[in-house]
Amino acid sequence: MGGLLKEIYKSRALYLFISPFYILFLIFSVFPIFYSVYLAGHKWDGIGEMKYVGFDNFTYLFTDPTFWSALVNNIALWIMGNAPQLICALIVAFLINMSIVRFKGFYRIAYFLPNITAMVAVVIIFQSLFGNQYGLINFLLEKIGLSRIEWFNTPFASRVVIAAMICWRYMGYNAIIYLSGLQRIPKDLYEAAELDGASTVQTFLRITLPMLKPIILFSVMMSTIGGFQIFTEPQVLAGTQSPYPGTDTVVLYMFREGFTFQNYGYAAAVSWVLFVIIGILSLINWKVFNKNDD
Repeated sequence: MGGLLKEIYKSRALYLFISPFYILFLIFSVFPIFYSVYLAGHKWDGIGEMKYVGFDNFTYLFTDPTFWSALVNNIALWIMGNAPQLICALIVAFLINMSIVRFKGFYRIAYFLPNITAMVAVVIIFQSLFGNQYGLINFLLEKIGLSRIEWFNTPFASRVVIAAMICWRYMGYNAIIYLSGLQRIPKDLYEAAELDGASTVQTFLRITLPMLKPIILFSVMMSTIGGFQIFTEPQVLAGTQSPYPGTDTVVLYMFREGFTFQNYGYAAAVSWVLFVIIGILSLINWKVFNKNDD
């Protein structure tokens, strides 16, 4: 121990230069994590005196129908938004990676642009497309003899709108990740498959998918984490006070409890329950993807 301290003292100038990062990390990252654990056991409005309530926040959480409704919406949006965009991203990456496709750089940029587009601009576009009265989708439906759809008046239709936003925004991001993985697969495997007479579908199923397994696991886990932390899309689209049916999420619910109703202890409890849910789902994803490797 003495030798370690001596080495640190000898390199004190170097540690001094890197200390700002660690100080800020401790203040703004580590401390809030531990403080939220403490806060979850108290009732506090952010100004007055804290009142210790033990597990009352968690007890109320599991009996609150609004929380369960938000969780159901979250799961539905996760399934409707993330599963299709991951599948489409994999197909797009496979097609771009094909040798017959030209202008690969253009396609990379075109598919990635939605990911860096401002969320407010995205919401304005989708409100114009799916508006109840003057939306482009309803206009086209009427032109072909179908009736209008009240996109923001029913839970399922509202989820479809947000799921479409998620697919449009994040498909290109995941496609770029898949594309980087595809480019690392030895071309000899594809050439051998072609010589053996394998079709494109067979090549995709027998070579591409197995070789991309670690990258697919990464994208699925990141999409799971992001899907259960979805906030910006429903918040900008529907607001926080009275969101459209089917658009309330756990993070939106937590934000409303903490920053609208100033119930910070309860909001902290919600955040830890969400952490456990995401951890369980991530563990399930890990087990499912690695069950054949055991």
